[in-house]
Amino acid sequence: MKEIEIIKPDDWHVHFRDNEILKAVVPETSRHFARAIVMPNLMPPILTGNDANEYKKKINKAIPNKDNFNPFMTIYLTENTDKNDLKQSYLNNLVFAAKLYPAGATTNSDSGVQNVSKIMPILETMAKIGMPLLIHGESTDRNVDIFDREKIFLETTLGFIYKELPNLKITLEHITTQEATLFVKNANKNIAASITPHHLALNRNAIFHNGINPHHYCLPILKREHHRKALIEVATSGNPKFFLGTDTAPHLQHDKENACGCAGIFNSTYTISILSQIFENYDALENLENFVSINGAKHYKLETNKTKIKIIKKTNPIKFKKYLKIGTEKLVIFYPNFEIFWEVKL
Repeated sequence: MKEIEIIKPDDWHVHFRDNEILKAVVPETSRHFARAIVMPNLMPPILTGNDANEYKKKINKAIPNKDNFNPFMTIYLTENTDKNDLKQSYLNNLVFAAKLYPAGATTNSDSGVQNVSKIMPILETMAKIGMPLLIHGESTDRNVDIFDREKIFLETTLGFIYKELPNLKITLEHITTQEATLFVKNANKNIAASITPHHLALNRNAIFHNGINPHHYCLPILKREHHRKALIEVATSGNPKFFLGTDTAPHLQHDKENACGCAGIFNSTYTISILSQIFENYDALENLENFVSINGAKHYKLETNKTKIKIIKKTNPIKFKKYLKIGTEKLVIFYPNFEIFWEVKL
């Protein structure tokens, strides 16, 4: 057996959904993570500071008493976002960041932004007060191939925002391409990126292994192997511009396994185990703590967590639970296509 100890991790991109799903999935995150940025794409979305505060109350009720966990709330940007409410909500610590969804880019994003130029006054205010902008970086132009949406977004929308507002703190979330790694590495210190465990673990072949696999369908979609290797390279390198954002995205099994399956992978239960295995496979365990516990905190100008966790390597592969039960329904838990020997000691 082998044991490592790291600063307790943070998850800088979480979907908790609402109601019964929220009650079931919050403990899966609070068990292993000290903090998380919570996404605002509910139905209806979190549009104001008051919305965020009410949503946070629901989350706090779902946190087990034994867990010390802090959810950071976000506002969903639209072309009609109230600039003054956003500013005051940030200054009063009701929200931590604002989220930019291009309209139609992913789950519950229909209310998102169609024309970035219309929200530039809001982004200018954010730059002035130091409020982070979180971006789902994909073009929604129907003429753009789904596997090129991130690349095109970088060349057009993000390039424009970065040129106009170089002082705006930006997180390009759940990056999936080599082009994104290069953009972030070459940008100034205000731009960083989060990476998911499933984009590190899988390439696009996983969607079609033994038929169509809806539980490996996510947005941004999995990419070619050379893109996955580019993500591995920056994640395991210790580069402070890259950090963990799981993008854990729960959908009930029957909503994934139907003719129009939802995009999203529910991965929070075993994220740290999966990442420990990936980092060991690439001889980079010494950089695991940077990726999951340090880099994100530095980007957001926060102190790292005071507590630590232990991760133990087992002699035999650990057995994953297949499902998380929600009443009579199920959520399928993400398992990669390789064995995992690392287990978090709770």
